[in-house]
Amino acid sequence: MAEAILQLTDLRKNFGALKATDGVSLDLRAGEIHALIGPNGAGKSTLIHQISGSLTPDGGSIRFLGQDMAGLDMAVRARRGLGRSFQISSLAPEFTALRNVMLAVQARQGSSFRFFRSVGSDKSLTDPAMAMLARVGLENRASVPAAELSHGERRQLEVAIALALGPKAFLLDEPMAGLGPDGSKKLTGFLDALRHEAPILLVEHDMDAVFALADRISVLVYGRVIATGTVDEIRANPEVRRAYLGDTA
Repeated sequence: MAEAILQLTDLRKNFGALKATDGVSLDLRAGEIHALIGPNGAGKSTLIHQISGSLTPDGGSIRFLGQDMAGLDMAVRARRGLGRSFQISSLAPEFTALRNVMLAVQARQGSSFRFFRSVGSDKSLTDPAMAMLARVGLENRASVPAAELSHGERRQLEVAIALALGPKAFLLDEPMAGLGPDGSKKLTGFLDALRHEAPILLVEHDMDAVFALADRISVLVYGRVIATGTVDEIRANPEVRRAYLGDTA
């Protein structure tokens, strides 16, 4: 069995009487794509928020590369190698695509943002940033402000930013959202290769992409994991079919 890079154990988060995360235990192993699926409101994004550090669990533990993440904020977790893209865009809209990625490169280098305006032509920033844009197919959109990119292009830009941080694992929250068939096909191929660079915890509603990519799938319903298994195991699971895949028989 491959090494667990990320380990969640009995994770819990309540909002009043609502159990948004109800004793979730799962792991992400080296070299794999572990997809997290479930109906709207199942608690998928809430779970990702807890892993990334933007939301504090009420109980349970999150271990990354063998270390407990309790009490560490988003910035510290990112520096330790948790690379995240967001379901809702968090880009700097007034900055170009290139400059957005340069910010991530600069953060990885540990240099101050105070002097960013004076280093716009610094090749130690521009070269790696352009390389990340090229990897996601946005090299020809480098000079376009993020606000003027299409929705799908903004998702690609977020992946480039995550890449620029040099992550040890990726948390990707619906990266296919807003992409047409061609864009989804291209990104699917890219993610398939990316798993060998760092494993991916993938939240995604595009089931064609999930079934094409996932080594394992966990199904979340009302904050609880009802099944974890391979694509074939999840497709054949009667509880999953009733709860999520639309089997009413």
